[in-house]
Amino acid sequence: MKALPTVIVLAAGGGFRFNGAGHKLAQNIRDSTVLGTTLDFVVASNLPLIVVTTPGLADIAAHHVASRDVLILPPVDSRSPEPLGMGYSIAAGVAARPHSPGWLILPADMPLIQAATLHAVAAELDHHAAAFAQYRGRRGHPVAFSAELYSELIGMSGGDGAKRLLSRYPAVAVEVDDRGVLLDIDTESDLSLLRRIAAGSPEMPQTPHVPSA
Repeated sequence: MKALPTVIVLAAGGGFRFNGAGHKLAQNIRDSTVLGTTLDFVVASNLPLIVVTTPGLADIAAHHVASRDVLILPPVDSRSPEPLGMGYSIAAGVAARPHSPGWLILPADMPLIQAATLHAVAAELDHHAAAFAQYRGRRGHPVAFSAELYSELIGMSGGDGAKRLLSRYPAVAVEVDDRGVLLDIDTESDLSLLRRIAAGSPEMPQTPHVPSA
């Protein structure tokens, strides 16, 4: 059986820009939490996955995936002069699944992503070193990298995520009919919007917040 790329769900950030009470990934949406809903969509894709998270969110992750698929990093402290950053989380996730044919990077605060979108982006790694989902021409997540970029991925650090890597390697855009690739949560108003959409509202912001890579 052909090996499939691994989805790395990034759930180790502090969410310091969120202005609601508690961590944004622990907020309720649908009949679950933001993190739980995102993980349920990834599980439904049947792609391999690993959740990179912190002790405060590990219990939520453990309710949705096997314990072997949860990688716990040190907790984020907003007072730290050198926070670990998204790059560190990506590197840790890739290093934990070194034999995967590729990796899809998915922030955990994107609970409306569709399983079909993950497969569409993963399929492009058969022909390209990097790929990303886009909706109506707007770039979103997940961002994916093939195994040939392993050495560069495990060397990542800081808060830039995959931006530098994408600037160095041509990435193919995968157009999908999934507005969830654009919708993440930074503020309480973002969360309110996603709750309305999840409940069946057809609304879509005129200028949706585009998540950083």
